[in-house]
Amino acid sequence: MEWLALKPSNFLLTIAVVAPIIIAGAFYYFLITPPNDFPLQSMYSIEERQTLSQIADEAKRRKVVKSVLVLKVFTVLFSKNGSVISGDYILNKKENAFEIAKRFATGDYRLSSVRVTFPEGLSVYEMAEILSKKEELRNFNSEDFKRLAKNKEGYLYPDTYFFLPNIKSEQMVNIMEENFTRKISAIHGDLEKFSKTIREIITMASILEEEVRTSEDRKIVAGILWKRIKMGIPLQVDAVFPYITQRKDRTITREDLKIDSPYNTYLNKGLPPWPISNPSLDAIIATINPVETKYLFYISDKKGVTHFAKTLEEHNINVERYLK
Repeated sequence: MEWLALKPSNFLLTIAVVAPIIIAGAFYYFLITPPNDFPLQSMYSIEERQTLSQIADEAKRRKVVKSVLVLKVFTVLFSKNGSVISGDYILNKKENAFEIAKRFATGDYRLSSVRVTFPEGLSVYEMAEILSKKEELRNFNSEDFKRLAKNKEGYLYPDTYFFLPNIKSEQMVNIMEENFTRKISAIHGDLEKFSKTIREIITMASILEEEVRTSEDRKIVAGILWKRIKMGIPLQVDAVFPYITQRKDRTITREDLKIDSPYNTYLNKGLPPWPISNPSLDAIIATINPVETKYLFYISDKKGVTHFAKTLEEHNINVERYLK
């Protein structure tokens, strides 16, 4: 039997034809196409002091790239000193090893700020609810935020913020508290001149924010409430009850008025122990600029208009006329 053999020239020709195809295929597979199960819409974190080998191994394990070697080679080529820039990378679209290596080497995190607006007068619980609805804030934990923010109630300024999607609850709270400090710095002198502590001022402002709409009415109501405290009369403000009950519809019942809570201004004299919301600068300014009047009572009707009364009899007439 005769064995068929390729002539050297034919063998070399075959190699010459096949090799480029194999190389092109490997190039296409490892460099041009991302893994089929690429973790789209996720975050890839690189910690400080991680070695390139550790990073590449983890990237392959998590299906970010197909080849450890390819990622390492191209990262070294793209970086100035052969290192990777640590941080959180958003994987918002499928990318090949070439593109991933370039991002890791140049710190292209692709983090877009998330716009969050907190209306004036929200409690930290309501703020947490707004943040929970922002799907872009991938690491947000509502319970963690409430735990950290609870003792900052009143001191987290209601405003529009732009948070990075990887921000932590502690960073959010710090940013909002720093904003509060900046806002009140403009009236720092007036705050010091007013004969109340900052806690008393912010607590009163948080009540005014919830109770009254306009700046002028807030100043009149501030005068009424400070006067009631001085006279030893309970404030009897309804704004505390949504904070006590945490009802989302903010309804108040007659039974609520009997709740045993230090925040119940019907059962306790003076201010609640802590702010019930995060007030605006306008409410804070009204608090320290109370207008003295002969009024001792007030109500806000269903349209938000405030009606004042000097006596309980006048007050009851207003209640009957505007609330019933």
